[in-house]
Amino acid sequence: MKTSFTSRFPFFCRPFLIGFALCAVGLFPARARLSQWETTDSMASARYSHTATLLPSGQVLVAGGYAGRALSSAELYRPALRVWTMTGSMSAARYDQTATLLASGEVLVAGGTDGATAIWRSAELYDPATMLWTATDGMGTARINHTATLLPSGQVLVAGGYNNVDGSLSSAELYDPATRTWTATGSMIDPREYHTATLLPSGQVLVAGGFNSVDRFLSTVELYEPASGTWTATGSMVDARFAHTATLLLSGQVLVTGGHNNIDGSLSSAELYDPASGTWAETDSMSIGRSRHTATLLASGKVLVAGGGKGTGRDMHLSSALLYDPATGRWTTTESMDTARSDHTATLLPSGRLLVAGGHNNIDGYLSNAELYGWGNP
Repeated sequence: MKTSFTSRFPFFCRPFLIGFALCAVGLFPARARLSQWETTDSMASARYSHTATLLPSGQVLVAGGYAGRALSSAELYRPALRVWTMTGSMSAARYDQTATLLASGEVLVAGGTDGATAIWRSAELYDPATMLWTATDGMGTARINHTATLLPSGQVLVAGGYNNVDGSLSSAELYDPATRTWTATGSMIDPREYHTATLLPSGQVLVAGGFNSVDRFLSTVELYEPASGTWTATGSMVDARFAHTATLLLSGQVLVTGGHNNIDGSLSSAELYDPASGTWAETDSMSIGRSRHTATLLASGKVLVAGGGKGTGRDMHLSSALLYDPATGRWTTTESMDTARSDHTATLLPSGRLLVAGGHNNIDGYLSNAELYGWGNP
């Protein structure tokens, strides 16, 4: 006579076996099966306002940042081993810089500050083959809190930012990897820092929001046309904001989330830009206002917003995470990170998992720890 699988075990064991089977087929909630967030190896150095770049090898290069002082060190995260290893250090300690992956596989780091007296115009190249940094031509203007966008031509557009001589900047420059030199291009209409820059499917670059000392918090938006090297105004956002995020959706629309202004404080609002009409429309707001967070387009087409800061006080840094579904235009809450953090980085790995690293909060201070998101299909 045949016996069932469960009948081979004592009666008191069977509920556990049945529960295991239900988990396996998905009849219990995802939280009961496995957490979406999982801690991974910590970096050798705590850091925030650093950069993180996905390399062609699938490794992640983290460079610079601040932890009581500006850092020149760099580290590599190896997803297959789930460990961090040190790599060559930059020649200059810097944070609030930009890092751009070039078509060659090299990484261009530009600008930033040492946190003391210097705001850098210098730039460096990281070569994954040698794991070393070499100096390249410096920008025409020193800048921090700027943006850097890889254009279809292979050139890199740097726009805006700040330095302690000129204040908020409207100037823009192009880096040519073929000649390893910078040249000036058309200036933006508005000086701005802490803005966002998004490469559109058309090849144009959408710059949105930011801050300057004259107009303060900006709702204005501009488009850069690489063919002519000029900027034109496009529709303004509903809310002025800086330290927000901008994410290109699979539809070609751009989702802007959160940020800060002096009227509303930390913003929970979100907006969609339609390149076809050049206009913005409000979409569902997040459950809580936040700035200096991250927003990442997942393989599913949804956008994961994680961490950030809000207001003041002990709970001003957030561990919460939200998912935006473009199909419904709604946000849903997903599991929170183990650690509250802002000014961190979020990098989508080839596996589809998301690596969140570093940042800071007002309880733990500067953070070296890292987390992975994405056991399930969000």
